[in-house]
Amino acid sequence: MKDNKNIKVGITHGDINGIGYEVILKALEDPRMTELCTPVIYGSAKIAAYYRKGADLPQVNMTTVASAVEARDGEVSIVNVVPEDTKIEPGVVSKVAGEAAFIALERAVADMRKGEIDVVVTAPINKDSIQSDTFRFPGHTEYLEASIGDGDKSLMILCSDTLRVALVTTHMPISKIAGAITREAILEKLAIFDKSLRRDFAIRAPRIAVLALNPHAGENGLLGAEEKDIIAPAVEEARKSGMLAFGPYAADGFFGSEAYTKFDGILAMYHDQGLAPFKTIAMESGVNFTAGLPFVRTSPDHGTGFDIAGKGEASEVSMRQAIYMAIDVYRNRKDYDRAYRNPLRKQYFEKGKDNVVLDLSKDDSDHA
Repeated sequence: MKDNKNIKVGITHGDINGIGYEVILKALEDPRMTELCTPVIYGSAKIAAYYRKGADLPQVNMTTVASAVEARDGEVSIVNVVPEDTKIEPGVVSKVAGEAAFIALERAVADMRKGEIDVVVTAPINKDSIQSDTFRFPGHTEYLEASIGDGDKSLMILCSDTLRVALVTTHMPISKIAGAITREAILEKLAIFDKSLRRDFAIRAPRIAVLALNPHAGENGLLGAEEKDIIAPAVEEARKSGMLAFGPYAADGFFGSEAYTKFDGILAMYHDQGLAPFKTIAMESGVNFTAGLPFVRTSPDHGTGFDIAGKGEASEVSMRQAIYMAIDVYRNRKDYDRAYRNPLRKQYFEKGKDNVVLDLSKDDSDHA
C-alpha cells in the first residue's frame, strides 16, 4: 500500500532572490528527514548550488529527476523547472524572480493534483513580483483555492505546537475589513476551522475563541456595532449547530493574559490582529497551513527575507516545522477519513419479524 512508503513532499523554491533555498537546504541537511519523507524540490539545481556555495550552506546531495514520479525514498530529489540562464540577484525584487516562483508553484500544484506528490510545502514568495497575467492573487492561499479548491473555500491557519490562529479576512486593506466582516463569513470560517481541527489536527471536540473587531469588543456598541450585530449572533448560531465557539473576546488582552491557552483555536477578524501576536508567541516555529482544501499545503510563517538573502543567516526552523506539519496533517486526514468512511455497525429490529443485522464495515477491505 502507498501508506507504507514515505510521503512525497513537494517543496517549491519560492522567490529565488530571497531565503528560500537557504531554509530548504538547511532543513534537509539532517539525514533523518529522508527517513521521514521523500523531499522533491521544484526549482533549479543550478540556483541551489549558487546559494550553497555563496552562503556556505550545508552540502545536501540532490538527485536531479525529470518528474516527481522518479523520486526515490531515501534521497532528496530536485525537478528543474526554470531556465538555466535565470538571473539571480539576492535581496532584489524582480519580475524574473517572481516568474521563477510561479513556475515552480504551478508545476508542484499540477503534480499534486495528479498524485505524483502527496503534499506541498511552499517557500515564501514576493506578492508583488509574482503578479502577472497568469497570477492575479494576493498570495498563495487565494491561488490554491482557485487552482485546487474544486469549489471548496480555504482558510489560513497559523499554527505552532501551542497555538492555532485562523483568519476571517486575509490579504485585505484595513479600510475594507469592516465591510467584509459578515455573519455569513464568520460562520463559513468557523465551520472550516472546526472541521480542520477535527480532521487535520485530530482534536475530537475543539474549542474555538472568536475575537472582536473593535477595541474592548465594541463596549456594547459605543466603539462599534459589529460585535453586537454580527459577531456575537454568528457565534451563537455556530454554537446551536454544535460547534464549541465562544466570544467575541477583546483582542488586546486576549493573548497577553494567556487566555488563548484555554482554546484549541482562535478565529481573528483580520490579518495583523491574529498574526502579530501569533508570531510574537510562536517566534520562528510557526507554520502557515491552508485548511479547507482537498490537498495539504503548508509554508513557513516568514517572508522572503530579502535583507538577509545570500548571507547564510536565515533560520530553517519554520521550514522544518512546515514539512513536519504537512506530513502530520496528511496522516491525520488518512486516519480520520478511514475512521469515518463507513457508519458503524447498525442493527435493525422490527417487532414480529426476523431480526436482520447489517454490518457495513465488512465491505471495507482497508479497515484495520
